[in-house]
Amino acid sequence: MTAIPPEMVETLLHARWVLGADDDQALLEDHCLVLDKGRIVDLLPSSEASERYSAQTCLTLGEHVLMPGLVNTHGHAAMSLLRGAADDLPLHTWLQDYIWPLEGRWVSEEFVYHGTQLAIAEMLRSGTTCFADMYFFPNQAARAASEIGMRAQFASPIIDFPTAWGQNATEYIRKTTDLNDQYTNHPLISFAFGPHAPYTVSNAPLERVAMLAEELDIPIHMHVHETAQEISDALKADGRRPLQRLAELGLVSPRLVCVHATQLLDEEIALLAEHGASIAHCPESNLKLASGFCPVAKLQQAGVNVALGTDGAASNNDLDMFGEMRTAAQLAKAVAGDASALPALQALRMTTINGARAMGLDNEIGSLETGKSADVIAVRLDSLNALPCYNPLSQLVYSTQSNQVSHVWVAGKLLLDDGELTSVDLGRLRGHVQQWQQRIQPDTRR
Repeated sequence: MTAIPPEMVETLLHARWVLGADDDQALLEDHCLVLDKGRIVDLLPSSEASERYSAQTCLTLGEHVLMPGLVNTHGHAAMSLLRGAADDLPLHTWLQDYIWPLEGRWVSEEFVYHGTQLAIAEMLRSGTTCFADMYFFPNQAARAASEIGMRAQFASPIIDFPTAWGQNATEYIRKTTDLNDQYTNHPLISFAFGPHAPYTVSNAPLERVAMLAEELDIPIHMHVHETAQEISDALKADGRRPLQRLAELGLVSPRLVCVHATQLLDEEIALLAEHGASIAHCPESNLKLASGFCPVAKLQQAGVNVALGTDGAASNNDLDMFGEMRTAAQLAKAVAGDASALPALQALRMTTINGARAMGLDNEIGSLETGKSADVIAVRLDSLNALPCYNPLSQLVYSTQSNQVSHVWVAGKLLLDDGELTSVDLGRLRGHVQQWQQRIQPDTRR
């Protein structure tokens, strides 16, 4: 009987643990992930892999976990260039008196391109393989992500007043649809509508966004119920809470990603659950700006999809999703008054498959399953802070530091190789950032 020769593939990744499918038995020991042509083609015990496959690259990662790349569901990447420019201020003071003036003076295509490069480099080093972004000049942010090889979804901003990106909501909406058309077939880049917030976008543009999002089959990404002041201002303006207004305008649907959501009534949680909307929870930014607490346990009990984001580096001040995940898990317990709220596996799902689901990408990323894109990270669990390792899932959430990420693949392309970025010229990037610092420094808060 003739032996069947091994199938030739591009990459075999052997690891002590693999966090694979989105189920309660997701953690597998001594398994091999098989990658070919940018996709996952198999996940099987390491003892069987060498008999079945022959690979151009074979990597054995001893005390590592292979897991889905982290999904950062909300941020403003280019604001990395404003990191630390205005700290220790309440949201509205921070925004109106410092951030908006700085943006008015400095935001440009070059600012967004370089700031997004900086953000992507930071995110890749800490295990993020996909991010959702809302900022001006998303065409330049998309250029930066595409050049580096990062997966991203850009919520092209929509606002009633003029900015460096456009003059009015009509122009912003047109630019969004144009960019969506331009990137329709791009393997890594997608677009969403990004109405900034209920208090900065009037009814007519929101109704048009709801209609176009349905027509184009793309998400709507929006800051919603971020602060108590937002609620009180809305009630004074027309007697309605913002979510009620959005629901009446037709925006509350499975396409809607509500960013922050720190001020929710029980009936609003029920509304979100009924209509299938998602939450992008940004705990560290909310804590730093004293914006409030997202009721994560209540939302999850109601069946609402809750994902995780960092927000921008100007209000966080880092883009480390492992740190964000730990904060989210601990904060959820304190807010619920229940130490069993948001256990480790649920926190990991918030950072992977839930983020993919919120962005409409869950058929492509968010779990390590056959047929999905090979967006994978390797995390060392033999660092001193991770020893002894009784439960790898708990270690990933409560002990892991971002520098334990050793390798990152996006669509099968190795972008972080044993801690070294492969598609970013760090020397050149540092030079651009230093130039921006010298320009912006005189305008920053002292």
